[in-house]
Amino acid sequence: MNKYFLKRNLYLLSFVVLILTISGCMVGPKYSRPETAADSNEVEAFTYVGPHDQDVNALENNDRWWENFGDPVTKELVEEALANNLDLKAAAARVIQAQASLSETKGLQFPDISYNVNRDRSKRSMNLGSAFGGGRFTIMSTTWSHDISATYMLDLFGKLKRMEQAAWADVLSVQTNEQALTNSIIASVVNARINIAIAQRRLALARENIDSQQQTLEIVQRRYQEGLVGPLDITLARENLAALKSVEPALELQLITASNALDVILGRRPGSSDKLPETLEELPQMDNIPVGLPAALLDRRPDVRAAEFTLVAANERIGVSIAQLYPSIPLTGQFGYSGDTMEEIYKYDYTEMYAAIMSLAQPIFKGGQLRAQIKSAKARYEELAANYAGTVLNALREVEDALITEQKLKEQLEQAQIQVTEAKAAEQLSRQRYQNGIEGILAVLESERRSRSAEEQLIVLKGQIWSSRVNLHLALGGDWNKTEKAYAVEK
Repeated sequence: MNKYFLKRNLYLLSFVVLILTISGCMVGPKYSRPETAADSNEVEAFTYVGPHDQDVNALENNDRWWENFGDPVTKELVEEALANNLDLKAAAARVIQAQASLSETKGLQFPDISYNVNRDRSKRSMNLGSAFGGGRFTIMSTTWSHDISATYMLDLFGKLKRMEQAAWADVLSVQTNEQALTNSIIASVVNARINIAIAQRRLALARENIDSQQQTLEIVQRRYQEGLVGPLDITLARENLAALKSVEPALELQLITASNALDVILGRRPGSSDKLPETLEELPQMDNIPVGLPAALLDRRPDVRAAEFTLVAANERIGVSIAQLYPSIPLTGQFGYSGDTMEEIYKYDYTEMYAAIMSLAQPIFKGGQLRAQIKSAKARYEELAANYAGTVLNALREVEDALITEQKLKEQLEQAQIQVTEAKAAEQLSRQRYQNGIEGILAVLESERRSRSAEEQLIVLKGQIWSSRVNLHLALGGDWNKTEKAYAVEK
C-alpha cells in the first residue's frame, strides 16, 4: 500500500515538474534589431557626410534649445502648446488605450474566478405504465445552488506571455509616437514664431520703404515744379510708390494667416490672440549643436523608436501564431452547495458540490488556417522591418539635409549682407546724383528696388537659417523637454 502511494505521488510530482518546465518555454523567434543604414559597416556610415563642426559626443547638452532665442514669448508659447494642443490630447488618450489593452492582456495570465448563484426550476413527465397504478406523472422540482469557480490556462508554450510582450511593445510604440508628436508640435510652434517674426519684420520694412518712396516722390515733384525734370519722372515715381503700397496688404495677410496657424497649434480659436510682441526683430546668432553619430538616431528619434517597437510587437505575434499549433490546457475548479430553497444553501448542511477538471485541446485539422496565420504574421514582420529600415534612411536624410541646408544658407547670408551694404550705398549715391541732375529717375528707382530686394532677402534668409536649425533639432530627435522619458526595447 505504501509503495503504491509512493509510486502514485512520484508520478504526480513528475507531472507537475514537467508542466512547470514546459511552462517556461516560449515558441517563436527571439527579436534582434535588423541592420540598417545607420549601423552599416561602411566607413562613411559612422558619421554624417554633410559638413559640420558639431561635437558628436555631447548630445546631452541639447536640452530645451528653443530658449536660445532669449525670447520669453517663445518659451510661453511652447508651454501653452504642450498643455492645450488637441493633437497631443488625442495622443495621450491613445496611450491610455494602449495601457488598458496591456492590462487586459496581462489579466489573461491570472485565474478567472467567479461567484455564481443559480436557481433551477424544472418539470419532468414520465409514464409508469401499469406499475403502481399506471398513468403519467409530473414532477416539479426546484434546486438552488451557489459556488465559486476558477479557470486557469496553463501557458505551456508562451502564448500568453508573447501576447503580453506584444501589448507592451504596442504601449511603447504609442508612447514614443506621442513623444514624436510632441517634438513636432514644439518645432511647429517655434517655426510659427519665426514666421510671424519674419512677417512682422518684412511688413515693417515695407512701410519704411513706402515712407522712403514718398520722400523720393516729393523730391521728383519739387524738381518738376522747378522745371528740371519732365512729367515722366513723376509718373514713374508714382507707379513705384503704388507698387510698394500693393505689397503691404499681401504681407498683412501673410502675418494674419501665420498667426491663425499658431492659434490652432495652441488650441485657441483662430484670430482670437493678441498681436505678438516684435521681440525677434533680430534673430540671435546660433552656436554649433552636437549632432551625434548616425547610429544614435536609432535610440533617440521617437519615430524611429516607435517603428522598432511596432516591429518588436510583430515579432512577438509570430510566437503567438506558432503557439496556436500546440495544445492548450485549461484547468477548472468549482466548489459550492446546493439545496431545495435559497436559505438551505447557506446552512452548509446539504450537498456539497465540487469539481476539478483538466482538459487538453490539440488542434488536428483546421484547413490550413493556423499555418496561414503564421505565414501572415511573418509577412507582417517583414513588412514592418522594411518600414523600419526606410524610417531610419529617412531620418538620416533629414539630418544630412538640415546640416547642408544650414551651411549653404549661411554662405548665402554672407553674400546677402554684402549685397545690402552695397545696395544701400548705391541707393544713396543715385539720389545724390539725381538731385544734382547727373542721373535720371530710372537709376534712382532701380537702385531703390535693388536695395529693398536685398534687405527683404536678408530678413528671409535669417528666418530660413533658424527654420533649418529647428529642422535639425527635429531630425536629431534630441532632448526636447525635461519630461521626456526613455523607453527600452525590452520590458
